[in-house]
Amino acid sequence: MAVETSIAEIAALRRDHPDIRFVDVLLADLCGIPRGKRVTIEELAQVYDGGFLLPGSMFALDVHGGTIEATHLGFDEGDADRACIPVPGTLLPVPWTNEGVAQVQVSMRDKDGSPFFGDPRHVLSNVLERFRKLGLTPVIAVELEFYFVDRERTVAGRIQPPRLPQTGRREYRTQINSMADLNEYSAVLADISAGCAAQRIPSGTALAEYGPGQFEVNLHHSADALAACDEAIRFKRLVRGVAARQGMEATFMPKPYAEFAGSGAHLHVSLLDASGANVFASEGICGNETLHHAIGGLAATMADAMLVFAPTINSYRRYRPEAYVPLNPTWACNNRGVALRIPVSSAENRRVEHRVAGADTNPYLFTAAILAGIHHGITQKIDPGAPLAGNAYRDSNATLPITWPEAALAFERSTFIREYFGSGFQNLFLTTRRGELRAFELNVSTLEYDWYVTTS
Repeated sequence: MAVETSIAEIAALRRDHPDIRFVDVLLADLCGIPRGKRVTIEELAQVYDGGFLLPGSMFALDVHGGTIEATHLGFDEGDADRACIPVPGTLLPVPWTNEGVAQVQVSMRDKDGSPFFGDPRHVLSNVLERFRKLGLTPVIAVELEFYFVDRERTVAGRIQPPRLPQTGRREYRTQINSMADLNEYSAVLADISAGCAAQRIPSGTALAEYGPGQFEVNLHHSADALAACDEAIRFKRLVRGVAARQGMEATFMPKPYAEFAGSGAHLHVSLLDASGANVFASEGICGNETLHHAIGGLAATMADAMLVFAPTINSYRRYRPEAYVPLNPTWACNNRGVALRIPVSSAENRRVEHRVAGADTNPYLFTAAILAGIHHGITQKIDPGAPLAGNAYRDSNATLPITWPEAALAFERSTFIREYFGSGFQNLFLTTRRGELRAFELNVSTLEYDWYVTTS
């Protein structure tokens, strides 16, 4: 980062927020979990000068922070440190705390100063470079679903919906687009909206989803895909922080309740040419040839990238028929049952919506996989076939890998992932996901006791 930029950002923070005493320096790991350290405001200049170090093993962690030693980024290299450089524009206040805290996001550099291969932000940057060579700029918008849950667990140790803030009752019904539910959660949603403004997260529509305490917030379209993913990381942290301040928890777990709807991450994508025109623009709702080629690439590569879209064991609980979660790489116009939907829009806003991923996906990798699929489809001119009409679930036989081991195998064998993500990152991500799966499989669940203690 240029010295002038760093000095200006620090000066602006101190001028606009003189109460700031600490800064959280955040690096998003492979699971999209922010990790890092809290420094004093006086130490912030050292961070901008390249003096903030974290070990490369930050990208060798499973979801609960254990190092997967098979990545060779732990003890094999002495848990070596690397410099982490601030991302411009991310030095912002943390409005849900009362301790005078700001935060800044960073990306990791290797020992020679080059981008570190394991940092998902650099993976996305490399994919975006391919579009720059084509003279195209992706425009993306992220939609994230999440649940508010009670801090208090049930007797069985399970989560439960929170007591409604206004009535005090606990809601177990499902009610899509409920205005009553929006009213009940208006205080926490207002705090989230205010937090988004303070952290320069361009949030838009909020709606009550199917599950009790489930909501979706749409982030605005952006022609800077890296910044949009930075914002998504900030948004998830903000939602959790605001919920905690309101006496609740927020979870982006894809399937927190077996009986209720899961939480997904959707991505809307269009492409601009050098003149700023949308190359997907068309009068017909089902798009033009370029959009069809993009959809063809997305469909052809979807199975390869399922481990990115569904990175944890819980991710795969979502994939069931007639749950608005695609089981096949289908596409259609104005149909929410398919994996790749062309929404109703004006001609100049024509776009594709990718509807497969769970809310636990890493925003950088999720976006990189989708944009890589689009690039592949456009450059190879892949025909997606005819759009689906009617019920997308009339054939409930899944063709996508909807178990964790199947998805890992598809990811491992994929020449597409190797080409766009690099063999080093492919092996790293695969190793961490398989390590986490192995740790999960070694657990003995209460359900196994219920089923097998007296029957085996």
